[in-house]
Amino acid sequence: MHEMSLAENLRQVMEDQARQHGFQRVRTVWLAVSPFANVEPDSLAFCFDVVMRGSLAQGARLEIRQPPEEGWCLGCGARVMMTSRLDSCHNCGSEMLSAPAGSGVRITEMDVE
Repeated sequence: MHEMSLAENLRQVMEDQARQHGFQRVRTVWLAVSPFANVEPDSLAFCFDVVMRGSLAQGARLEIRQPPEEGWCLGCGARVMMTSRLDSCHNCGSEMLSAPAGSGVRITEMDVE
């Protein structure tokens, strides 16, 4: 379950940011999770709650967004916004789309005090 290691990495990022910016507590964290990151949002939320115990983000609310990613159609070359590997091209209808590489998880915003 790589969601646990993702949650641990998020904790480290938040602790680093707290040291740099002088905040003591994280109330809400917003994440952008690529639909191609192979992350199960419910599992990540569970792991987040477990990993954040005893940290500056204990009890923090986690908001997970899954914005579309830009891929391209292998049939016609059009750039296509994708939300899953099952999407089809809006231009030609082809289902032969190339999903973006290197998509993952990132913190987009934090509500801190």
